[in-house]
Amino acid sequence: MSDPKNTPYAIRTYDADELKGALRKMFLIRKFEEGAEDSYTRGLIHGTMHLSIGQEASAVGSCMSLSDDDKITSTHRGHGHCVAKGADLGRMFAEFFGKEDGYCRGRGGSMHIADVAKGNLGANGIVGGGLPIAVGAALSAKRLGTGAVTVCFFGDGANNEGAFHEALNMAAIWKLPVVFVCENNRYGMSTSTEKSTAVKHIAERAAAYNMPGVTVDGNDFSAVTEAVDSAVARARAGDGPSLVENLTYRWRGHSKSDRNRYRTKEEIADWMERDPIGQMSALLVTHKIMSENDVAALESETEQVIQDAIAFANASPSPAVADATRFVYTDDAAA
Repeated sequence: MSDPKNTPYAIRTYDADELKGALRKMFLIRKFEEGAEDSYTRGLIHGTMHLSIGQEASAVGSCMSLSDDDKITSTHRGHGHCVAKGADLGRMFAEFFGKEDGYCRGRGGSMHIADVAKGNLGANGIVGGGLPIAVGAALSAKRLGTGAVTVCFFGDGANNEGAFHEALNMAAIWKLPVVFVCENNRYGMSTSTEKSTAVKHIAERAAAYNMPGVTVDGNDFSAVTEAVDSAVARARAGDGPSLVENLTYRWRGHSKSDRNRYRTKEEIADWMERDPIGQMSALLVTHKIMSENDVAALESETEQVIQDAIAFANASPSPAVADATRFVYTDDAAA
């Protein structure tokens, strides 16, 4: 009999339906962003966007132990976080297309999708902008005694912002229920972490704020889930914040205007070999949760979901010109 200790955390902790659901969300993130990229090329999306293709395990794994009452704050590269927290894909595409059925009635676009009903306090176009919001949400939960935990996603570029240090310090002083999840994809726009950050691992900075810090393979769903689940449990028990660093990689450029001259083809190809969806699929097949045919069928099903979501967005009405300045601020009383 195999030693249970050698069984990956995710297999030991989650049942088959939960694991299949996680892989489905990872496929949905990948297909959603490929669909968005195609729509951008067709002129259906204006402005720019920041794709997280290659980072799906970080988004989904970090949200596994969260309920709709728990909160997340996201980044400019936040499509995956929205999907992981249960966003409606048709409304996301409608927001991209500037349509009335979008999450912000088409006023926000790619970088400003929020879904308060699911606990998603929103993506943010400001680097590091979600960090103080997450601390505020965690302070609110503690003062109100809701038991909710906030997971704060941010990128490696944000770890040198003042907001990062202020947020971690304040969260530690007040022992707030917040988990800081750094998605270190190695580049802040075109500048590598080696050229911009004094420490080798961003998680080392947790020691300065008297909280646990851990660095994991961000393309390994089980490793991400184990690290974040432990931090969420700690926060929920009243023991304060943690910092988790997920080492990952974006396959695409920083944004649609990125000419990608700071990375080699060999480096990109090496990371594509570590495809988090391929790893997750192999994990579930190895442990007989799914067959290879099941995985292929799941991928096909998600492709149809994306086509339906795009059709919904295309059919959604455009805002009336007379309403262009309306609905900028929410009418809801509280998050």
